[in-house]
This record gives sequence, structure tokens and C-alpha cells, in this order.
Amino acid sequence: MGFLKRLWGYIKQLFRSTAEKAMDPEVEMEQAITEARKRDQALRNQAAKVVAHRHKLESQIENAADDVGEARELAKQALLKAQEASGAGDAAGTDKWTQSAQGLAMRLQAAENNLTALRGQYETAMSQAEDAKGAVQSNAMRLQELSAKKMELMGSLQQAKMQESVNKAMESLSSTIDDEMPSLERVEEKIESRKANAMAKAELNEATPQGAEAELREAISLSQADAKLEELKAELGITG
Repeated sequence: MGFLKRLWGYIKQLFRSTAEKAMDPEVEMEQAITEARKRDQALRNQAAKVVAHRHKLESQIENAADDVGEARELAKQALLKAQEASGAGDAAGTDKWTQSAQGLAMRLQAAENNLTALRGQYETAMSQAEDAKGAVQSNAMRLQELSAKKMELMGSLQQAKMQESVNKAMESLSSTIDDEMPSLERVEEKIESRKANAMAKAELNEATPQGAEAELREAISLSQADAKLEELKAELGITG
């Protein structure tokens, strides 16, 4: 079982290595940029939630502050009413407004506690929002660097492809020349061989009776031609 597991791991690693070597660098770069953009968008979405939480807290703090202000003002009014009732000798009124003031005081205390808690959360949210914005800015810069690097690598890749094309052309040219050279040498050999054969046959022909006869006929023909020329010169009156 352990051997099969190791074998399967080896096969997966071999396949991964082969696939990476076979993958086009241009495709790899495009995949890297696409992945970086996805991560950037995910980071922006998360950062937006953090900043939105801060805005929500701001609204809640504003409402809580209004609640505190309202409870405080109402508590004051209740105290004043209790004082007026007490001054007028109205015991029932005094008790009524005193209890109302107590209730409003408890409401005020709760509102103040809520406001304090919200402010504490807001301080944390402020810090988190700044961190989130910093992360977005940093990642945006990183994405720009990747895009610039992609352009640089694409330029290098195109140069490499051009050089590879030139190299192939040179290899093909060299191969063509190498292929043609033996052919030219063979042609030259054939020509030299034919010349040698022709000269050998001529030499042998001269050594035969037929060759001697042909040479004699040629000599006679030249002699007759010279005689004919002399005859024509005489008719024309040309001397020498």
C-alpha cells in the first residue's frame, strides 16, 4: 500500500513537471495576471465590508448621541416638573415627575453606555479600515508591477521567439548547404571523369590505323585548302 502511494505521488509529480515544461510561457503569464486580478478583487470586496462597517458605526454613533441628548433633556425637564410640583405642595405630582426623571436617568445611562461602546468599536473600525485601504493600495501597486513585468517578459519572449526562428533558419540554411555540397562534388567528379574518358579515347584512337588514316585525310584536306587559297590569290592579283 505504501509503495503504491509513493508511486502515485511520483507519477503526479512527474506529470506536473512535464505539464509545466510544456506550458506556453505566455499562457502562464496570463494565468498569473488573471489570478492576481481575482485576488485583488476579493481583497477589495473584503476591504469594502470593513469600510462599510465603519460607516455604519458612524451612523449608529450619531443616533446614539441623539438618544443621549434626548434622554438628558427629558430627564432635566422631569426634574424641573418635580421641583415645580414640590414647590406647589403637589405630592402626587412630585412623585410622578421624580419617578419619570429616574426612568429617564436610567435611559440616559443606557444610551451613554451604548454610545461609549459604539465609540470603542468605531476606533477599532477606523484602524481596520485604514489597514484595509492600505492593503488595497499595496495590492494595487503589486498588480501594476505584475502588469509591467508581464510587458517586460512578453518583450523578452518575443525576442526569444524571433531568435529561435532565426536559429532555425540558419540551421536549415546550413543543412541545405551541407546537402548540396556532396551533389556538386559528385557533378564535378562526373565531369572530370567524362573529360578523362574523352581524352583517353582520343589518344587511343590516334594510335589505331583508323586514327592514322583520319590524320592523313585531315592533312590532305588542309593541303588542298591551301592550294585553293593560292589559286584565289592569283586570280585577285594578291601576292605574298
